[in-house]
Amino acid sequence: MTATMRPSASACPACSAAPAAEALAGAAARDAQIALSLPTIHCSACITKIEKALNADPRVHSARVNLTLKRASIEADDDVTAQDMKSLVEGLGYEAHELDPGTLNATANDKAGRNLLMRLAVAGFASMNVMLLSVSVWSGAEDATRDMFHWISAAIALPTIAFSGQPFFANAWAALKNRQLNMDVPITLAILLAVVTSLWETSLSGEHAYFDAALALTFFLLAGRYLDHRTRAVARSAAQELTALEVPRAVLLRDGQEQTVAVAELAVGDMVLVRPGGRMPVDGEIVEGTSEIDRSLLTGETVPVFAGVGQAVSAGEVNLTGPLTVSATAVGADTSLHQMADLVAIAESGRSRYTSLADKAAKLYAPGVHILSALAFVGWYLYTFDVRTALNIAAAVLIITCPCALGLAVPAVTTAASGRLFRKGMLIKHETALERLAEVDAVVFDKTGTLTEGTPELTNLGDLKRADVELALALAQGSSHPLSQAITKAARAAGFAPARVSDVTEVPGYGTKGTIRGQEVRLGRASWTGAEGMSVTASFLQRGGAAPVAFVFADRLRAGAEEAVAELKTAGKQVYLMSGDTTAAVEALAQRLGIERWMAEALPADKAARVRAMTDEGRKVLMVGDGLNDTAALTAAHVSISPASALDAARVASDIVLLGGDLSPIPAACGTAKSATRRIRENFRIATVYNIIAVPLAVAGLCSPLIAALAMSASSITVSLNALRLR
Repeated sequence: MTATMRPSASACPACSAAPAAEALAGAAARDAQIALSLPTIHCSACITKIEKALNADPRVHSARVNLTLKRASIEADDDVTAQDMKSLVEGLGYEAHELDPGTLNATANDKAGRNLLMRLAVAGFASMNVMLLSVSVWSGAEDATRDMFHWISAAIALPTIAFSGQPFFANAWAALKNRQLNMDVPITLAILLAVVTSLWETSLSGEHAYFDAALALTFFLLAGRYLDHRTRAVARSAAQELTALEVPRAVLLRDGQEQTVAVAELAVGDMVLVRPGGRMPVDGEIVEGTSEIDRSLLTGETVPVFAGVGQAVSAGEVNLTGPLTVSATAVGADTSLHQMADLVAIAESGRSRYTSLADKAAKLYAPGVHILSALAFVGWYLYTFDVRTALNIAAAVLIITCPCALGLAVPAVTTAASGRLFRKGMLIKHETALERLAEVDAVVFDKTGTLTEGTPELTNLGDLKRADVELALALAQGSSHPLSQAITKAARAAGFAPARVSDVTEVPGYGTKGTIRGQEVRLGRASWTGAEGMSVTASFLQRGGAAPVAFVFADRLRAGAEEAVAELKTAGKQVYLMSGDTTAAVEALAQRLGIERWMAEALPADKAARVRAMTDEGRKVLMVGDGLNDTAALTAAHVSISPASALDAARVASDIVLLGGDLSPIPAACGTAKSATRRIRENFRIATVYNIIAVPLAVAGLCSPLIAALAMSASSITVSLNALRLR
């Protein structure tokens, strides 16, 4: 026994703990890391219910649900699959989609936000200390005492500015390398010239130093930069989210044997098995099996479509009822889902060309400040022939005109407006979303999941015989088909009990059948039950030789849809409806809401192309959508909104998220955006007036460091107070 024991080499706790740490690391490495998108959760009760069910599974080590991201992160035994966890969550009544944790983790950390906050904290702490030292100088400290305070201030300011000012220095250098000017160029010049002038004055035992002003500039501007960052911290690349939705693994059929492999290992011509509830990992053609496919994530169609041998399928579509064998025709980057991600990436790059009000102001402001400071230097040098005096005044001009107020003008308003809209149920994600929303003159709505709830609802329950409803309930209650679930929900809510039906069997692609008193009963497609098809969505109940009974469904209108459309039209905006659903369904909804312009059976590329065409016509388009088929159009639009119930990729692609289920805040948001834009322009005017008053003082040599710091702070506070009027 002693021969197998590991000897203790030292009393070092870290060394002693190493084997245990290695064992723990090995155990952690064997855990399965599973991520699920949960687009239908909406409150803390949903979180509690799902977490409780997941953690109750003995194979699950830990499970956490994030309501903001609508995502579950699960650590489980290595033999647990994402499909196991997906089935568990769906059994609770929630929609779930597998995500690739590796893709998500690549962009999960907000390093930029943490860096800005850390630099802001350092600048604030240093600024307070240097201000305290400056008070002594302003109070009359002279000679050696004054010089000592100045050198201590320099010792604090130099490393602080070198660290905290990096965001401004990097942006200014990038602009100058491209022979351009942005707001960070005068900011950087003001900070650096203030520091250089202060060091020169301190070395010459001068009376004035600008260390406090340089640090105050850095602190205020970092505060504005951090506010700006926070308004868009939740915005992530929609293309990356779409990539994460690609199925990471697939069941490959090779020589009649099933083998689970990474999707990256699949090749064109491979046979892939897709079980009920699974998503298609490739584009392909069905070679064996019948089922029904939910295409709503890609096309917005509300009703599952029949899938049989010879039918083409696309990556991302969900197999509902029966196992399918698919021959791969496109894999990896060639699949339709990946091509949609490419469409989104292209649209995202196009949106980045929008020039914000702050950028427009910088193009005018930066050259003016540089020219003014240079003229002040030249003028005072010709007047006094004293380089020290001329440089001091040029530095004062740059400090007093440094665009601190301009740097706060946009983020202060954006933060105030975002808070106002958040209280109304809207989350602003992008830094220029409000500016773009204020310019909108056309609004495009998706249908399924946006103007409608996206789930079928039984509409003719009151017209049906009790016996038919009970019989249909008996057949429907065990099925996961959306129409069967709608029948089950409506019948149980009305107090119906299921009839006693035996031998209930689901026939993939067709419906459910059973036996009652020796007669076969069927619930399903029209062709299978001997019924004639209808122009509306319907399922049919057929018993023996009796005539089939129709169960009619409609997609429930989302709350506030009628009001939102009416108010937008009253405001003079053109309203469009674009959907991948059938022509009959889209036309019926358009007529109900009074929308004259509509497009049916639109593919993702069709929607994006139509939005781009409207943009080319000079329209400023607001796109409102919720599905994967909307992501390219959402990013191609001038500005975009998604409901909180939307899939992750759609919410990420959008500029604004509608937190509640009501669409009525959308017209009000357009009004708030216009008010915010007016406030931003007012802030620019305030900054201009401030410069008109302060600049002559600086050019005349009447501006001390104290006056510069006070004037700069006063302008920043004024801009912030004006922004708060939005609240």
